[in-house]
Amino acid sequence: MSIVEKIKNEIKSQFEGEATGHDWHHIMRVFNLSKFIQSTEGGDLETIELAALLHDISDHKFNGGKLDEGGKVAEEILFRHGASKELIKNVRYIVDNISFKGAQVTSEMNSLEGKIVQDADRLDAIGAIGIARTFAYGGNRNQPIYEPSGEIVMHDSFEAYANAKTSSINHFYEKLLLLKDRLNTKTGIELGEKRHAIMTEFLTEFHKEWNFNTEENS
Repeated sequence: MSIVEKIKNEIKSQFEGEATGHDWHHIMRVFNLSKFIQSTEGGDLETIELAALLHDISDHKFNGGKLDEGGKVAEEILFRHGASKELIKNVRYIVDNISFKGAQVTSEMNSLEGKIVQDADRLDAIGAIGIARTFAYGGNRNQPIYEPSGEIVMHDSFEAYANAKTSSINHFYEKLLLLKDRLNTKTGIELGEKRHAIMTEFLTEFHKEWNFNTEENS
């Protein structure tokens, strides 16, 4: 059995049934999207597959707020399964740098493999699936759907972004609508165009319904 299959088997139970949209199905969508992008963009497939499987292994949203824990946990798992030092280093780099860290925070991602997995993760955050995941996460965290008086904040640090209180609708403006222009690869950018358009259409309709005026529409 390959190391990819061993790690897939090990972590599956950790993510099954998770209710915020960061579940096993999300992991596998990122895994499959990553492989699809790699088929046209290149890069080391094993590194990409392992990084896709481990990219959420200890996310700050679920580990008590530890912002830089994921790479360490990924390294421990890979070491236990006998991965080479070079493979561990490359996967840890991706896991440590994959996350969106705030609208005004520059993300580092210098490897092709990392750019591919980051694109796959960001593609799963937008479009129809992204809309569903946004409200699943917001509901799980007792976050309001929308609060018109709530300010849209372009966070200037990871800490500010990670600790912010917001609404699900504001999250589109604070992160999701920004992702189209932060995709890395030609394939990712092409896939992102349609998914971005789906979100903008949804938000247009949402605001129309939210602001529905019985007098104007009588």
